[in-house]
Amino acid sequence: MSRYDYQHQLGSGHSPVTKRISIMQAIHLDAPLMGGLLVLVSVGLFVLYSASGQSMDTLMRQLVRIVAGFAAMMIMAFISPRTYKRWTPWLFGLGLLFLIGVLVTGTEAKGAQRWLAIPGTGVRFQPSEIMKVIVPMMLAWYLSERALPPGWKPVLLSAILILVPTLLIAKQPDLGTSLLIASSGFLVLFLSGLSWKYIAGLAAAAIPAAGGIWMVMHDYQRQRVLTFLDPERDRWGAGWNITQSKTAIGSGGWEGKGWLHGTQAHLDFLPESSTDFIIAVLAEEFGLLGVCALLMIYFAIVARGMYIAMNAQDTYSRLLAGSLTMTFFVYVFVNIGMVSGILPVVGVPLPMVSYGGTSIVTLMASFGILMSIHTHRKLVST
Repeated sequence: MSRYDYQHQLGSGHSPVTKRISIMQAIHLDAPLMGGLLVLVSVGLFVLYSASGQSMDTLMRQLVRIVAGFAAMMIMAFISPRTYKRWTPWLFGLGLLFLIGVLVTGTEAKGAQRWLAIPGTGVRFQPSEIMKVIVPMMLAWYLSERALPPGWKPVLLSAILILVPTLLIAKQPDLGTSLLIASSGFLVLFLSGLSWKYIAGLAAAAIPAAGGIWMVMHDYQRQRVLTFLDPERDRWGAGWNITQSKTAIGSGGWEGKGWLHGTQAHLDFLPESSTDFIIAVLAEEFGLLGVCALLMIYFAIVARGMYIAMNAQDTYSRLLAGSLTMTFFVYVFVNIGMVSGILPVVGVPLPMVSYGGTSIVTLMASFGILMSIHTHRKLVST
């Protein structure tokens, strides 16, 4: 759409809805996706206020991070998919350097070395969070230049591209994030039309690999797996989190106890109530109906993301949009599965709801890429 057409449309007798759609298109934002994200973060702030013990300081810090996330999303939305594709290999190389830098000079906290500090600013960030976006970009870039579905050579090299950052992140140690990044890379392979025989081969290779992973796991990571298999074996120790989480979810019933009336979090029975286990707070206060409402919001966002992927104009954009959307779904599934006891506790926050910093900005940046893919497609086709 030219500048003249845009100004003419605003100056004509079109309805206010048409004007809003035109403005959103002009600034490269997708209205349905934007609306879903605004609803989601609003619900997140509402629940976080209760989960944090009605702490306005926590709420304001989260609001600042959300604003920063939306700013990152708007910046990413302005950049064209062609530019992303051109810069993808360089971003991947830079991300690997950051991960190596974490192992060499990273900042340590709570027994893990996961952060890099920006000299002279006091600001630090997690390169592993950035790789959640860069790894799918790299796989989409590589596979988009080859015949699809991929043969064994592209699959092998793709596996190497996934394995290198995964191992670097696992070394920090951050097993949860490393597995999520590995899954985000595999999703690109899957969406590229990966043959089922390769999938079966990868599944077979995962069995001995799991044994190798178990051997190099830290003690606390092994304890999480054992607790997942049998939470009652140490319900007052390692099984405390999941036991209290199930108690909170079950006590909410259908309609919940009401906002600010949950007991598990407010009486400090539920650890990490404002971060990893925040959906247990939601379940206790708003019941099954509240959880279903939140899941519907997530479903709407995922459905819009898949719609954008299906309507993308080139292979790179389709693979990238599809993998970013499905990765977002995996984050939601893993967190809810972890809190409800069907998956081991791996420290994955609930997207856009849990209290956090880098993860929010990274997720919003990925949604900015989705909007870029969709809105630039529209502008090209008009």
